[in-house]
Amino acid sequence: MTNSRFADQLNAQIGEELLAHAQYIAVAAHYDALTMPRMAGFFFRQAREERDHAMMMLRYLLDTDAEIEIPAVAAPQSHFDGIVAPVELALAQERKVTEQIHALTRIARDENDFAAEQFMQWFIKEQVEEVATMQDLLTVVGRSEDDINDVETYVERELGAGEADATAPPVADA
Repeated sequence: MTNSRFADQLNAQIGEELLAHAQYIAVAAHYDALTMPRMAGFFFRQAREERDHAMMMLRYLLDTDAEIEIPAVAAPQSHFDGIVAPVELALAQERKVTEQIHALTRIARDENDFAAEQFMQWFIKEQVEEVATMQDLLTVVGRSEDDINDVETYVERELGAGEADATAPPVADA
């Protein structure tokens, strides 16, 4: 088994997705401690989604007979002041992941790895949605910082559990 530059970077990205998973758990716990169950639930769902992204990438590596090297994951930030800071962190994280996804796609193109490039297309679409969702949530949380019930109502109305995306890559443990 030999790894391409794309496979090496995809292994690294698995670590980034697992870090995002852990970070969203920490954010969810923060909101749960503030008795904001809808925000907590939203971030617990986001955590599960990030974990699934890592598992999609793992499945791709397994399916392409690439070597698997799961990187270590740093501890997430666990302490926040107020209700705005965690969403600011989440938005920054989603923007960073978007850059990483674009870099992976560039590597696939540079290597003329058409299967890898096609695999990355779903993640590009997903990141557009993730950044937009976090940007909107940051706007609402900033505007309603003093009224958490408004935030909770927004999350319930706009960010409830959605339907599964039938176009998503397969998850390794599904």
